[in-house]
Amino acid sequence: MALGALVVLVVCSLALVAQEVAGSHLSRRSVTTGLSLLVLMPAVLLGQYAPPPYRLPYRWRWGLLMIQALLTYLPLLLFHYRWLSLLGFLAGAVLLTLPPARSLPVALLVVVSGPLLVHTGLVRTDRGAIGVLLSTVITASTVFAVGHLALLSARLHGSREQAARLAEQRAQARMRQDLHDLAGSSLSAIVVQGEAALRTRPEDSPPDPSRQALTEIVAHARRLHAEIRAIGLPDDEGSSLSEELTHVQRLLTGSGVAVRTVLRPHAVPDPAVSACLRFVLREAVGNVLQHSRAALCEIELRSDASGIRLLVRNDGVPAGTPAPEPGRPGTGLAGLRYRVLTLGGTLHTRRQDDTFAVIAFLPGG
Repeated sequence: MALGALVVLVVCSLALVAQEVAGSHLSRRSVTTGLSLLVLMPAVLLGQYAPPPYRLPYRWRWGLLMIQALLTYLPLLLFHYRWLSLLGFLAGAVLLTLPPARSLPVALLVVVSGPLLVHTGLVRTDRGAIGVLLSTVITASTVFAVGHLALLSARLHGSREQAARLAEQRAQARMRQDLHDLAGSSLSAIVVQGEAALRTRPEDSPPDPSRQALTEIVAHARRLHAEIRAIGLPDDEGSSLSEELTHVQRLLTGSGVAVRTVLRPHAVPDPAVSACLRFVLREAVGNVLQHSRAALCEIELRSDASGIRLLVRNDGVPAGTPAPEPGRPGTGLAGLRYRVLTLGGTLHTRRQDDTFAVIAFLPGG
C-alpha cells in the first residue's frame, strides 16, 4: 500500500509539472528537454523512496540523490515556477537517505532554497516566498511520512520474524535441557545400578536368563542415554555459520538496514563453537531489529591462533538509552553470556555515541 501511494504521489505530481511545461511559451527544444527529464524523474524518485524489499543499496541511493539534486536545481533556472514543486521531493529524499543527524539540516537548506531563489529573482513566480516554503514543506513531509511508514512496516515484519525464530530456538533449547536433565539422570541411574548388579554375579557362573536380560537392559539404557545427550547438544547442529550469516543479511536488508560484512579467513570451528556463534549472531541481530532504529549494521568475524571474535555493531541507538549489561535478567544477553562462558569465552557490550556493539570471543578457532 505504501509503495502504491508513493507511485501515485510521484506520477501525479510529475504529470502536473509536465502539463505546465508542455503548456508554457518556451521554445520547442526547451519543452522537449523538460518533458524528457520528467520521464527520467520517476525512476530516480522511486529509486530513492522505494521501501524494502525493493529498496536500493545505500551507495546507490546516495548516487540517485546527487542526480536528483542536479535534475531539480538546474532545470529550475529555466522552467521557474513550473519546477518548484520538485524541491519538496528532493527534501523528502534527503530525509529518507541521509543519517538523521545530517538529514534535517540539509533538508531545511533545500526547503529554504526555494524562497531564496524567488526572493533573489533567479526563479520567477506569482506565488510569494511563504507560499513556496509551505508547499515545499508539505510535499517533503508527505514523501517522508509515506516512505518512513513503509520502512517501519518492513522493520516490524523483520523484527517479528526474528523474534519468532529466537523464541522457537529458546523453547527447543529448554526442551532439550529438560529432557537431558530428567530422562538422562534416570537412565544414568539405571545403567549404574544394572552394572552393579552384574558385578555381583561371577562371569563364570552358569548361564542365567535374568543376567542376559539385565545385560541387554543396561546396553539399551546406555544407548538411549547417548541419544538423549545428542539431542541436548547446542541447537542447529545441522546448519553452518555461513548459512546463519546469509540469513541475517537477508533479514536486515529486507528490513531496510544496510549490512557491511567483514569475514577474515578462518579455520572451521568445532560444532560447539559454531553453534554458540550462531546463537550470538541471531540474538544480536534480533536486538538490532527490536531495540534500535539502525540504518547500518556491521558484522565482523575474525580468527587467529587464539580463537574467533564476532562483532555485531549497529547505529540508530536513541540518545540517552543505557547500554544493557550482559548479565542483566530479562535480556537475551544473559543467555548469550552463559553460552559463551560455558565454552571458556568472553562476551561484552560497548556503547559509543549512537552505536551499540556486541563482541564475543571464543577460544579454539
